[in-house]
Amino acid sequence: MDEIVRQAMAKWPNVPHCFGWLRLDARGAWRMRDERAQLLNLAGERIVHPALLGFICRNYVQDEQGRWYFQNGPQRVYVDLELTPYIVRNNPGEMLSLQTGEALDRVDAAWMDEEGRLYLSGGEKFAALDDRDLTDMLPLLSIDGMPAGDEALLAWLEAADENPSASGGRLQIRWREQLVDVTRVKRDQLAIRFGFDPLPRESTPAE
Repeated sequence: MDEIVRQAMAKWPNVPHCFGWLRLDARGAWRMRDERAQLLNLAGERIVHPALLGFICRNYVQDEQGRWYFQNGPQRVYVDLELTPYIVRNNPGEMLSLQTGEALDRVDAAWMDEEGRLYLSGGEKFAALDDRDLTDMLPLLSIDGMPAGDEALLAWLEAADENPSASGGRLQIRWREQLVDVTRVKRDQLAIRFGFDPLPRESTPAE
């Protein structure tokens, strides 16, 4: 967190939090959502200013309730998450990077949802893969030791839908020299399973 932000927090500790105005979309873009965007449930305007993006990313943290926010000086700007708190991208040279610019330098576990979206975790970071990068990651996937082509992967995804007890084979992803099992996950269970609040809102005081 920036030192100037820490100083502002100490100087003005009781600034009201902001909700609903900032969103992280499923491809890792930060979006500003004005009142109209919130009212009409629009994605919001994509933030492209490099300095502002850097400021958001350096000061992006979570609270004790699993709500993610950007510490804007003394004010917390809570973030609506379209998918997950982090979005990971695959870059040339076997490098994974988060939307904050941080590297995801290891893969400890992996999941795939019912729509074929891939999720990775490394250390304390849990992230969804940008869907535009899935094609580049396909060569790293295997089922029972064989390359997982489109048809084989589709069959793996459909196996549990047709028969919940069916495994469809052992899906794995090779990252560098490590083979990591890929397990199934339901998209609507991500927030509960991985402990984050996708739509943080101000609590209503009890009467």
